[in-house]
Amino acid sequence: MTFTPNQIRAATWGLLALVLWLLLSLLSPVLMPFVLAGVLAYALHPLVERLHARRIPRWLGAGLAITMLMLVMLAVLLLIVPVITQQVPLLQEQVPVLLDKLNLWLVPLLGRFGVELQVDVAQVRGWLQQLVVGHEEAIIGGLLSSVRIGGSALMAVVGNLVLAPIVAYYLLLDWARLVERSKGLIPPRWRASVQSFLDETDEVLGQYLRGQLLVMVVLAVFYTVGLALVGLHLALPIGVFTGLAVFIPYLGFGLGLVLALMAAMLQFQALLGVALVGAVYAVGQVAESMYVTPRLLGERIGLHPIAVIFALMAFGHLLGFVGVLIALPASAVLLVAIRRARTHYMASALYTEGAVPVTAPRAPEQDKTP
Repeated sequence: MTFTPNQIRAATWGLLALVLWLLLSLLSPVLMPFVLAGVLAYALHPLVERLHARRIPRWLGAGLAITMLMLVMLAVLLLIVPVITQQVPLLQEQVPVLLDKLNLWLVPLLGRFGVELQVDVAQVRGWLQQLVVGHEEAIIGGLLSSVRIGGSALMAVVGNLVLAPIVAYYLLLDWARLVERSKGLIPPRWRASVQSFLDETDEVLGQYLRGQLLVMVVLAVFYTVGLALVGLHLALPIGVFTGLAVFIPYLGFGLGLVLALMAAMLQFQALLGVALVGAVYAVGQVAESMYVTPRLLGERIGLHPIAVIFALMAFGHLLGFVGVLIALPASAVLLVAIRRARTHYMASALYTEGAVPVTAPRAPEQDKTP
């Protein structure tokens, strides 16, 4: 049995794709910091090029870009850590007081309907003490066991945080040469089409990054102003953190909501204040999901608002939390590929063969009868 050149070529590319997939599967734990470094280098490369155009050495520009990114991450941590360290001890002290106030409000209200219900504050306090104080050895043993079991995972996270910026720095130094060498591996007859595809993808991803930054700024302003209007003292750190953390869908919003509710419980010690804070976050989540993200981000990368919602749900279902993170940038790249595939399909013989040419409708003849 003989094979045609096209069949041999297709089999060769299929074999290469299979080998590449197996290598990626085997080396996926090792590749993680390098993939993260590649993403950082891609995002910071335009800044380094602008600094280099102003006669700043590339090594210095790359160092400044990495340093600025690390400072932003440190600033976010400095916003959230003091809030947690201050609020948790106060929350432990105020829980009995809050439960007493809940009884004063709840018992008369339920009594009107003939329902006798009261929260036993002493029993709750004793249950909390037994949960923590009576099981120190078990808790410590469990924590030590978790550290031992997850030691490799913890070291992997720390290694990624340390190694990724270093690799990103060296990628930024040699970015232009790496790109040219990668292009040199493309067969000459395909370089024009591949270069066009990469240029369009780069433009779409650039629009995505700018749109995501705009969404973060808008939501940070919204949550800060909204929490300040309801009178929350920690409106600025919690609002700014929530706005910046929406880069991680759902998790950022959830953590910001928990911090805001904790702060509201300690400050207001009343249901109305907590409800107002919850209302701010409810309005913010609806506005983000239905308007801000689809309009400011989806329109910039050419995705319909329904497509944005579908992409988040589909990638989250397929790949979990990581899928939610890469849903929109991956959809942007797929959008470019789908546009080009549609153009080729519309121009192919499969679509045009046997098509009946469309002619203009003839005007009805006028009646010549006198």
